[in-house]
Amino acid sequence: MRVTLGQRRRCFGLLRSAGDVWACVLEVNAWRRRRRDVPLSGYQELCRELAASGPGTFAELDSTGARSVLRRFSDAWFAAAKRRSAGDMLARFPRRRRGLVPVRWYHGTFTLDGRRLRIPTAKGSAPLWVRLAREVPYPVEQVRSVTLLCEGGRLFLDVTAEVPVAVYPPGEQPDPARVAGVDLGIIHPYAVAGPDGKGLLVSGRAIRAEHRMHLADTKARRRAVARRAPKPGEKGSRPWRQYRRRARLVEGRHRRRVRQAQHEAARSVVSWAVEQRVGVLHVGDPRGVLDLPAGRRHNLRLRQWQIGRLLQVLTDKAVLAGIVVRLVDERGTSSTCPTCRRRVPKPRGRTLSCPHCRFSGHRDLVAAASIATRTPGGGPTTPTAVALPEVVTHRRAGRHLPGTGRSRRDPRRPPRAARGSVGPRRPAPPPGGESLAPTARIHNTHRKPGER
Repeated sequence: MRVTLGQRRRCFGLLRSAGDVWACVLEVNAWRRRRRDVPLSGYQELCRELAASGPGTFAELDSTGARSVLRRFSDAWFAAAKRRSAGDMLARFPRRRRGLVPVRWYHGTFTLDGRRLRIPTAKGSAPLWVRLAREVPYPVEQVRSVTLLCEGGRLFLDVTAEVPVAVYPPGEQPDPARVAGVDLGIIHPYAVAGPDGKGLLVSGRAIRAEHRMHLADTKARRRAVARRAPKPGEKGSRPWRQYRRRARLVEGRHRRRVRQAQHEAARSVVSWAVEQRVGVLHVGDPRGVLDLPAGRRHNLRLRQWQIGRLLQVLTDKAVLAGIVVRLVDERGTSSTCPTCRRRVPKPRGRTLSCPHCRFSGHRDLVAAASIATRTPGGGPTTPTAVALPEVVTHRRAGRHLPGTGRSRRDPRRPPRAARGSVGPRRPAPPPGGESLAPTARIHNTHRKPGER
């Protein structure tokens, strides 16, 4: 969004008012819990409480935007209740206050005219028109809702539109009989083994490098400001507030870069599947590894992996292309030989070598081929016949990330001269071979026996 200072102040006022709605619901439920009453969790019950509060309670926030916050709270409450009823006692109900909460307006409540958007406000408030950074990539009649949110100190507008499923010419549509297996990973976010001996490898090394460089940059920034940081309970100075604002901007930029790279990787998989006329994708679900404690560093790698987002992005793009996505159990696919069905020790690289039958192949493609043969909802058994890819297509995700261009230079990495520098170099010696270094003074304190 491109807003003026006054528009920015009003937009942040709407987000803070939405946070007040969220805090009000938490406070009401706290009172009811102390009185041992049933908490307010249903959307209709919350809307009745909102109507009883009267107009103008939440500044410029209108009733439609406030109801979107109540819908978000109700969905979070029932999602936690469903997980707890299924036996997950670690699920928690929404009880944490939020300063800024996204606000959503549905079709018919806002006005979209090119790059100009009129955000609904409460009755009696001045109309709020804002300008978007670029054109909305959907026709106006397909836009169903807009969401105002803040990320990294910047205002964004999330647009939701109704997009029809892709239509193919006769004979080129995805075939439900053609199944491909997808193995999720860190080095390769998606490894696909399809029919006819075709395979796809999407490299995610640029994404991994982005995570590592961002972590190193964050640590260096914290060390640089550690001395002038305010003590607990003290109000931060202007330089400290500037540092915090800069940190939020850098963090938001890092998240957007990674998210864009994940979308590029999923788009590569779906485009390849459309070319191969794959109608069903069997995706291995590795989310069970998130519950295993693996140490501080490896736990960070697992969280940066973002398995749920990879699954969601791939599912959304596959549904638009008319491809069905099914989750299967992926246990043992990367450590089982597809030929002799024996356990294979984990390799150090990407090549899986069986010491029993001398089989050798790409570890991720072997796992994807085994996943393609598994039945959704069934056990982890895999038939003996596993078709391994013979022709592999390589793609790279995150070409927009710093350090992945032709120069291979990350702007966050200091120049080579600044790392391990020993100071200015000495001039070259003259042709005669005499050194230009000053004459050293040698202090001989060694004495022979008997000398004083």
